Amino acid sequence: MLDFSVISLKQILTITFTLFAVIDILGNIPVLVTLKAKMGGHIRSNQATLVSGGLMILFLFLGQELLNVLGLDVKSFAVAGSIVIFILGLEMVLGLEFFKADNNPRSGSVVPIAFPLIAGSGTLTTIMSLKANYENINILMGILINCVVIFLVLHSLKFIEKALGPSGLIVVRKFFGVILLAIAVKIFGTNVQDFAK
Repeated sequence: MLDFSVISLKQILTITFTLFAVIDILGNIPVLVTLKAKMGGHIRSNQATLVSGGLMILFLFLGQELLNVLGLDVKSFAVAGSIVIFILGLEMVLGLEFFKADNNPRSGSVVPIAFPLIAGSGTLTTIMSLKANYENINILMGILINCVVIFLVLHSLKFIEKALGPSGLIVVRKFFGVILLAIAVKIFGTNVQDFAK
């Protein structure tokens, strides 16, 4: 259940920026522009936002049950998740590409845009990792804020692409990559102590 008494602006901001960096909606603009062209010049912003947001919220509340079925705990998942987040950060900073988008012209706004481009394994892993350190209500607020950003970006692709330019997109990607690396180290350090006991 959600406990509104533990709402924290500091937590919400941290979670929002963490998810924003992992989702990397701005860094994915070149991929989104390509997919938009392959889909007849139109992406269903509403559909992509609702599906990706729904997946993130579903994993926030049912991810624990999934872990229980697999015999895992949130701390273990957080350590594993921090490693994934670290690799994503390295990918963004060093310009590497571990995960490639599905550029099938028959793909729609749900696949591959909502999943796995927006709410992919990195995003869902990050949500579970955040659960080890932050309250559910604050994570939910962070997800909802990101959904608004996702909708605005998808709706304004053409304008953003022109405004940032190729060099601007690279700077944004590297900046959020460094943030991800720092967050991954913090999550790892906080949760790995339990294994030393």
